[in-house]
Amino acid sequence: MSLTCVGSIAFDAVKTPFGERERMLGGAATHFALAASFFDTVHVVGPVGDDFGDAEFATLRTRGTVTDDVEQVAGGKTFFWKGVYSENLNQRETLVTDLNVFETFEPKLSQASRDCDVLFLANIQPDLQLGVREQCQGAKFVAMDSMDLWINIAHESLVKVIQAVDCVILNDEELEMLTGAPNLFQAAHAVLEMGPTAVVAKQGKYGAALYTKDGFFALPAYPLREVADPTGAGDSFAGGFVGYIASKGGEVTHDDLVRAMVHGTAVASYNVEEFGTERVARLTRDEVDARVADLQRMTSFSV
Repeated sequence: MSLTCVGSIAFDAVKTPFGERERMLGGAATHFALAASFFDTVHVVGPVGDDFGDAEFATLRTRGTVTDDVEQVAGGKTFFWKGVYSENLNQRETLVTDLNVFETFEPKLSQASRDCDVLFLANIQPDLQLGVREQCQGAKFVAMDSMDLWINIAHESLVKVIQAVDCVILNDEELEMLTGAPNLFQAAHAVLEMGPTAVVAKQGKYGAALYTKDGFFALPAYPLREVADPTGAGDSFAGGFVGYIASKGGEVTHDDLVRAMVHGTAVASYNVEEFGTERVARLTRDEVDARVADLQRMTSFSV
């Protein structure tokens, strides 16, 4: 099977209570691909500048990710984000956002990317997401992410994308903002009424919740003694989640989605242990499986 991801590839500068990096590889598509590549072949679509070198491409290609559709814009600079996290890592302040080549990004998909079995639309402008979705008609499972900016300024376009996908992955506040619902349960079911078969609510350090028409499942975050950098955790979760779905051929049941939640949570738990892509780039499948087993043990009980 094959999996295509369309989204940002970036350089990040991050400061947390546990350290800082002035320049590290980041971006939604990067974190997603590194996580998803444990489970299937990933085709990445996104723009970079001349400053994106061999070392960055080598990291992006970890575990065989295909970068043929990474567009290197001559004379351009790669998307750059700089931020600082609060003492408890619950809040972050954006200091710099330079869109650079990402500002004029128009996804260009090769035939191999268009022929994907599973498609992930990372957080980009909704009209671009919809255009990509329309190019990948054969995809059996399509998931998407978004953010509060598009909810506020492109709500109608965002709803059109939601109506065209199988799974929506947003944080709990975004789901309530999108629907105007007073609580997460109502918000998730309002999104299900728009057409998707699954809604995943990311809840940060509290874990994630899955809503489908067949049931509900909640999973806590993996307990960690230390968290170095939360940047990319949500995209790593999405990569593990959607990557697992791709490994099942894209045709899934509620129970498959539950197992995908567990695999996404396991990969994301490693992502936050170090800065940027440092930990996941050298992660092994055996380590992922070990945390999946831990999560199964920690969340199972008898009555």
